[in-house]
Amino acid sequence: MRPNHQPPPSAGGSSSSNKNRPRRRADLTLPLPQRDPSLAVPLPLPPSSNSAPPASSNSNALPQQVNFSELDRVNRIGSGTGGTVYKVVHRPSSRPYALKVIYGNHEESVRRQIRREIEILRDVDHPNVVKCHEMYDHNGEIQVLLEFMDGGSLEGILISQEANLSDLARQVLSGLNYLHRRHIVHRDIKPSNLLINSKKVVKIADFGVSRILDQTMDPCNSSVGTIAYMSPERINTDLNHGLYDGYAGDIWSLGVSILEFYLGRFPFAVGRQGDWASLMCAICMSQPPEAPPTASNEFRHFISCCLQRDPARRWSAAQLLQHPFILRGQPHQVAQNLHQLLPPPPPLSS
Repeated sequence: MRPNHQPPPSAGGSSSSNKNRPRRRADLTLPLPQRDPSLAVPLPLPPSSNSAPPASSNSNALPQQVNFSELDRVNRIGSGTGGTVYKVVHRPSSRPYALKVIYGNHEESVRRQIRREIEILRDVDHPNVVKCHEMYDHNGEIQVLLEFMDGGSLEGILISQEANLSDLARQVLSGLNYLHRRHIVHRDIKPSNLLINSKKVVKIADFGVSRILDQTMDPCNSSVGTIAYMSPERINTDLNHGLYDGYAGDIWSLGVSILEFYLGRFPFAVGRQGDWASLMCAICMSQPPEAPPTASNEFRHFISCCLQRDPARRWSAAQLLQHPFILRGQPHQVAQNLHQLLPPPPPLSS
């Protein structure tokens, strides 16, 4: 574009052409064009930093939103304190999913809180955590669309081979470490909440649901979560100076579950379906259970790192992923942090 240079004024004043030229306006703004709002097309938002799936993301992610009307219930596949789970099929794609119907007709403030919590859980994406796809508020019931695990839960399963148990524990710890890094506490780790599929992939289910219900239901309701797998300081608030660390509580529940898989029974002296008082005495007043002497030293040490009465002595999920019991089944991995592992903490007197 050629620059527009104004000629300098002559010594005798303005020329006749300058007299006829209109005075330049100070306001150089242009009027905005008018548009018909009915023709506006919304543009997609740029992806957020958390929306990009990791390298090991779930392959079961939905390509688009699923309408509730497109789901057909097949049969009931489970129920618990949080609600009932049904197998459903998405008609357009013929893909199976699990639909969890959360119990209770909650007040609107509670419903908003549950919806906010589930929206957070929808962003969770890890190969060892059951994927939460959608949430529906249908006829007063909150329903959550989840990834379907065709192998069901691991409740009642005996795993006496330590190599298999090491792989299972590694998968659960990977999912648990992911949740903890995102500041999500499960609060109800137990065999029935550990699911497996036909590819032998183990995934954590019901993450966050117990926390949601625990925050929105009667705080004195001990049925939220399973007391048999609760840590001592969660059951008896007089322990640990009344402080409760949810991350350490998940590790205790993991240790109880892994030991139960190895023994083929609940590891305490009472049954897990026993009365509340018997379970409380067994968990809070007796020494934590140990792996039998016939188990390897690595497994015995692993269990002792999980089942410490003092929550501060329990290892984190990240530390346990570097434990020799977990690493020994992975010859391609080098235990770079083994020199940092501490000896078994001494048991505390009851």
